[in-house]
Amino acid sequence: MRKRPSQDQKEKVIIRPIRGWLLINFKEIWLYRDLLYFLIWREVKVRYKQTVLGAAWAVIQPFFMMVVFTLFFGKLAKIPTEGIPYPLFSYAALLPWMFFTEGINRSVNIMVHDTSLIKKVYFPRLIMPLAGVISPLIDFVISFLIFVLMMFYFGYIPTLRIFWLGGFLFLAVITSLAVGMWLSAINVRYRDIRYAVPFIIQIWLFLSPVVYPSTLLPRAWRLIYSLNPMAGVIEGFRWVLLGTDPPKLLMGISIFVVLVALVSGVFYFRRMETTFADVL
Repeated sequence: MRKRPSQDQKEKVIIRPIRGWLLINFKEIWLYRDLLYFLIWREVKVRYKQTVLGAAWAVIQPFFMMVVFTLFFGKLAKIPTEGIPYPLFSYAALLPWMFFTEGINRSVNIMVHDTSLIKKVYFPRLIMPLAGVISPLIDFVISFLIFVLMMFYFGYIPTLRIFWLGGFLFLAVITSLAVGMWLSAINVRYRDIRYAVPFIIQIWLFLSPVVYPSTLLPRAWRLIYSLNPMAGVIEGFRWVLLGTDPPKLLMGISIFVVLVALVSGVFYFRRMETTFADVL
């Protein structure tokens, strides 16, 4: 009869930080996919739990922002929109923008809210900002369905360019994840970062072509302006959904900036994650 191993004979597992040039251990993230699913589902439930309007909040916020932008920038300021009705013009930009900002807010806060989980259990910490970025996809889908109804109302029919939508959405996810990793890691050490995030997002909004087209800027400024990764994403959404001019220059530079931000964000997050449990 085989005896059970004693406490001293049990196998010991030593957890060490990843070394080398491996940025993301996808195998380890796959092993903890159940935890990733739980965190995503929890973020969704917390957002709509004990709310009066429920999932309607995913529509109310971008819809009323569109109404305000239409009144002030479309009717009063009369910003040119390349012949597109201003409600469609602004809502097409608010789709990726609202997803981007919501992903940043959730990934920044999730690290501090789950302090006990980080201290007691080992798991790849990258799962937390990843869950914060993926969970707003449900809000995006709901808002996108409203946008499709608006397109039919204004007489716009989706073309074959709609198949590019997944690529631009993926770029928005990567951009949100890159910024979210930077800010979430910094927020663990400096807690006042979460108070600065809304201010940063507000300034970023007007530095992005949400209420105006990027063609409104002088050509001399467009190269610098394209360093904003969300500029290419937003103009890409307008091209796919509304048939505006393709953002070739914005797209190329935006992809490069996003990749640099993602790689540097992963390096910084990996460097800081070994101290998360001690700092929190």
